[in-house]
Amino acid sequence: MRTFIIPLFVAAVAVAGAAAPAAAAPAWRAQPGAQRQIQNDINQLDRQIARAVQKRTVSQREATGLRRQAISLQRTYNQFSRNGLDRREVAQLESRVNSLHERLKLERRDWDGRRG
Repeated sequence: MRTFIIPLFVAAVAVAGAAAPAAAAPAWRAQPGAQRQIQNDINQLDRQIARAVQKRTVSQREATGLRRQAISLQRTYNQFSRNGLDRREVAQLESRVNSLHERLKLERRDWDGRRG
């Protein structure tokens, strides 16, 4: 019985000791420069959408859908940035910014006046 309890105790101490440094490590947060860059990208998309409407390279209908996505992206950014951005949130925001930018490029080139 005694030989069974000692290895069990040693194993429990080893597991607890290994978990403590991982729990004590600070969470990764985006630097303020990265947060500003994402915010600047969102603002730039808003300006590009407005400029595309002004130049008539996208229709009002296409612009409405693009603006709706930009507003949703801004809301998501505001929600995420309250406590600082972690890696997953930065990746998600960057992906959505890139996706919206690509959609704007496609809408400029299709010349059909319809979304999608």
